[in-house]
Amino acid sequence: MPDKVIFDTAIIGAGPAGLSAAIYTSRALLKTVVIEKVGSGGQAALTDEIENYPGFPEGVNGYELTRKMDEQAKKFGAWFEYGEVNSVSQDGELFTIDISDKSYKARTIIITTGVSPKRLGLPDEEKFIGNGISFCATCDAAFYRNKVAAVIGGGDSAIVEAVFLTKFASKVYVIHRRDQLRASKIVQERALKNEKIEVLWDTVIDSLHGDKKLDALTVRNVKSGALSELAVDGIFLYIGGDPNTKYLSGIGVSLDDKGFIVTDGDMKTNVPGVFAAGDCRSKPFRQVVTAAGDGALAAWSVEKYLEEQEK
Repeated sequence: MPDKVIFDTAIIGAGPAGLSAAIYTSRALLKTVVIEKVGSGGQAALTDEIENYPGFPEGVNGYELTRKMDEQAKKFGAWFEYGEVNSVSQDGELFTIDISDKSYKARTIIITTGVSPKRLGLPDEEKFIGNGISFCATCDAAFYRNKVAAVIGGGDSAIVEAVFLTKFASKVYVIHRRDQLRASKIVQERALKNEKIEVLWDTVIDSLHGDKKLDALTVRNVKSGALSELAVDGIFLYIGGDPNTKYLSGIGVSLDDKGFIVTDGDMKTNVPGVFAAGDCRSKPFRQVVTAAGDGALAAWSVEKYLEEQEK
């Protein structure tokens, strides 16, 4: 696709929200470019099994699900470009999206850049990322065959991945700062019945230990203040995400106090022609199915917006 093409819409991010939007915009015969930093699928593609996505009673592998979304968008004519977005600017009715040595122009933008995993904020954390700290059990579980691992968090992602880890690890600790899990009841029951899983309630990590590789934690009970040492071969962080929205400062999109994009019910932002969908949007519930729904609605809103512009 020539660089000088002016697209009807540029979708930034190719997770479930972006792919869903691309299916709808390209099927509506809008010139669509999808700009993705790494590869299609987002966090969903790193999930071993998604069992609450409609139409898959036996569950579905996240990579397989998002791969089919990717194929569907391309089938309808969406153009994909891979690279990290450095900035977004606006000149009149057109937006310019800069990525490394290229730039794309579009009449509208749909922002679907999701979130990046939160860090613990502890000294030496960066040193251990890739050397004992991971954000993807589906990707790295095989490295913990017959070893001890810990999952940090209490939501669906944390508990589903803890159960997945038990296929490889000899022991899996779930470290959760509260006295009850936030995961759905069916997921909790499955984990709590698993003999390989031990939950450390009301517990946080105080410090990380190891030379070149993580080999132990100091954990603290938030109620008693008691400290204890825990030998582990690695930990997996599932403590939420920070929205990928910093590159938007050039166009004045409104963000909430946590950096998530504020939209109305039609996925419109405060900037005409700019829409947002998926996990980067300010909302109370983040799931693959809601991201896909956001993307479809954002695409519909783009179509209606462009029709109004042409009147």
